[in-house]
Amino acid sequence: MGIFGRKSDNPDAGPAAATDVSPDLAALTGDYTLDPAHTSIGFVARHAMVTNVKGSFLQFEGALHLDGADPSKSTASIDVSMDSIDTGSADRDGHLKSADFFDIEKYPKMTFRSTGAEALGGDDYRITGDLSILGTTKPISIDLEFNGAAKDPFGNERVGFEGKTELIRSEWGLTWNAALETGGVLVSDKIKLVFDISAIKTVAV
Repeated sequence: MGIFGRKSDNPDAGPAAATDVSPDLAALTGDYTLDPAHTSIGFVARHAMVTNVKGSFLQFEGALHLDGADPSKSTASIDVSMDSIDTGSADRDGHLKSADFFDIEKYPKMTFRSTGAEALGGDDYRITGDLSILGTTKPISIDLEFNGAAKDPFGNERVGFEGKTELIRSEWGLTWNAALETGGVLVSDKIKLVFDISAIKTVAV
């Protein structure tokens, strides 16, 4: 069972309807804050045509609003500090922070603001929104899997999601590259973004 609805018994019914929800999900409806200690925002790029380089952003903040009755009313926003990029190599991180790539002096943040959400059935969802990098804003869609909800030992109500998407970095102005003697380029244009999210429900005061 998903966070927003139940998958229909009719295989031709398509994504779960907003009205097809479990009454148990009412408790999950509300506002949540990303927990940086248990959330990761990462990326994967092909390097030199032969291997993958993985990295992550270590500083970010974000908020979710989950609507158990109508997933289309759910929202998400994330702000990422580009200075926190970490690929395990100080030299490579420095290059990524430079004007060749993210130009963090001029563009210190990468942001995502959702514009829509839908239940795909089961634990699968899709959120669409605007991703801003280098002052350029373009739409993307992120596929999410709901990992569950629980109360932790400190009394926090948590929800968890895994997500992934792909983007073409040149569409956001990330065009730096270098040609290889054997053909091809040093850094792939296609980048995979991966998310592992833990969010804590905001307690009304």
